[in-house]
This record gives sequence, C-alpha cells and structure tokens, in this order.
Amino acid sequence: MAVKPLVTIAVPSYNQGRFLEAALTSIFVQNFPAEIYVNDGGSTDESVEIICRYADRLAGWRSHRDNGQSAAINEGIARGSAPYVAWLNSDDLLEPGALRRLLCALEQFPQAPAAYGRVWNQTDEGVRTPVWVEPFSERRLALRCIISQPGTLMRRTAWEAVGGLDDRLRMAMDYDLWWRLYRGFAPLAFVNEFVATNRDHKGTKTNTQRVLHYREAIAIVRKYHGRVPLKWWLAQPYAVWMKALANWIKQAQH
Repeated sequence: MAVKPLVTIAVPSYNQGRFLEAALTSIFVQNFPAEIYVNDGGSTDESVEIICRYADRLAGWRSHRDNGQSAAINEGIARGSAPYVAWLNSDDLLEPGALRRLLCALEQFPQAPAAYGRVWNQTDEGVRTPVWVEPFSERRLALRCIISQPGTLMRRTAWEAVGGLDDRLRMAMDYDLWWRLYRGFAPLAFVNEFVATNRDHKGTKTNTQRVLHYREAIAIVRKYHGRVPLKWWLAQPYAVWMKALANWIKQAQH
C-alpha cells in the first residue's frame, strides 16, 4: 500500500536548469512522504529535460507561461492534498532531515501555523554564511524579515485559511504570508537548526529588483504593524542603492 504524503511541495521554476536537479534531489533524499509539483514558467533552457528525467518521482508538472512565481506556488500547493505544505524555489536546497525537524516542531507546538529553521546563504563560489534568522517576535519581524522562506513548513489548514500567497506581490510575498499567518493564528515556531540553503547568485530577483523588494516590504510592515520603524528608512540607502552598486561592480568584473 502506498504511503500517503505528509507534505505537498511546490517547486516554481523558470530557466533555472543549472540549479533544478540539485533542488529536486534535496527533496528526494529527505526520505519523507512528499508529493512534489514542479510548475515551470515555460523555460527555454534544459529545465524541461531535467523535469522529464524525474517525472516518475513527481506528483505532477507542467511547463508553460504563467502569472508569475506566487501564482505558480499557489497552483502547485492547491493540486496536492497533504496536511503540510511548503515551496522550494528551484535554485534553493533542503538540508538532510529538514522536513522531519520542521514537522517535529509543528507537532510540539500545535497552535503554530508554521515552523521555520535556520538557513545558509550560498554564493556561486560555494561560500556559505548564515541568513539572518531568529526566534519569532512581532517587534523583530517589523524590523526585518527574520524568517527565511526555504526553511519553512506550514499547516495546510493555515495556508488555506489565509488564502496562500498574494499573487499581486512579486518580491515580498513570503514576508506578507508570515504576517498573515501570525495575525490569523499564532507566532510561528522556530527551529534552532539549519534546514535549508538559499542560493545567492546574480540572477535572483532579490539582487536584480531591490527597489521593488524594499517598496513591497515597507508597505507590508505598514499594513500589518501599523507603522514603519525608523530602521527601514535608515537602512534603505545601503539595502537598495549600495548593494545594487556592489552587484553591478561584481558583474562588471566577470
């Protein structure tokens, strides 16, 4: 008898063929009952070839133009039925044992709508540094996004109750989701272990669309926290303009 999946994982992807196989493999080696849906936005690189290679291990996949990352994630999770849900961008990775650690946290804290752990940030050169992740606090969440998306697992009931991702957002849809889960239910549970790796490469939306990312994040803080802490205005020159300049210089050198 087939084991029923415990988690539905949506994998949104678009022209990320050089990362996709590693992302999928990081899910397979979890040795965890998962149903995986790959929603590709019509890639023109080797992505579809890679997806077809692993099609028998997927619950479903498609490749065509869509309405963006948020819509693709919502679609993938809606196709599944497992009691827990997550998404893994095709350029990110799960650490071994991640899903079990996150599920244990949700079982330990039944009121929590989601659990999240620590995450590595990895450059193209293979250098890994910790992403800024910390135990949940509204005050801290209002100052910065203290939750790193690749390292999260949510209850389907909570996901569906808040309506999944807001597909009008292009950059900070995860930050918006953490606020809605918290406001609708309870603080998210923190796991003090590394559970995922976020790839930091020049093609990420965070690196190429910093102005939009900052604009969406500030609007989200204002909406759910009622005011925008001074930190956002003080940090903006560095978070947007100086980092954009640094990325431009790095690309020019290559």
